[in-house]
Amino acid sequence: MRTSRIRTAALAAVTAALALGLTACGGADADSKAAGGSAQVNSGGDAKGGARSTNASGGTDEAAGDGTTAGAEQCRGDEMLLTAEHRFAGQQGEHLLVTASNKGSKPCWVTSYPTVKLGDVDSTALPHSKKDPSGGDKHITLQPGGKVYSAVNLFDYGSKNHTAQSFSLALRGADGHDGPSYSVAIKGDKPQFSWNEADVLNWNTKKPYDF
Repeated sequence: MRTSRIRTAALAAVTAALALGLTACGGADADSKAAGGSAQVNSGGDAKGGARSTNASGGTDEAAGDGTTAGAEQCRGDEMLLTAEHRFAGQQGEHLLVTASNKGSKPCWVTSYPTVKLGDVDSTALPHSKKDPSGGDKHITLQPGGKVYSAVNLFDYGSKNHTAQSFSLALRGADGHDGPSYSVAIKGDKPQFSWNEADVLNWNTKKPYDF
């Protein structure tokens, strides 16, 4: 009888130990699943936070005025407001100030100098001015409402002058090819201008010859 009681007590102790072991394993497994689920949620939250950070940096990039904004396309003439003003008529430094404004809803870029043909007497595009420094192949980004400037330098030598009150302008692409041409009327008190020779300046964010 004594031996039987000892065996019964030993079996009970082993059974209790196994039960505790199973409970501990089950608890650890539950904790692992809970921790795993929590990690997935945090990971998802981090991913969303990363997306917000990307958008924020994109917004900063879109606010940049120089260089090419990510995603910006080349400016199209039909989304630009093109104007010109005859300045310093009959004086040294006579020129046509050309202004291009982005009237679209997205940023766009221009490069080089505009292709300009004066009046309707000559179908030859004006050459690039030798006064310009190098670097005219850079892109200038215009935000909606942004403006860039160029100028047509007029040289009047007193004979065999051409005269006009308007000219055509085309935007040049990165490959040097011209887009569609648009007629530009001259504003100001003296819209008529004369020239023997003329050339064109690069686009710039500041007005040329602003003196």
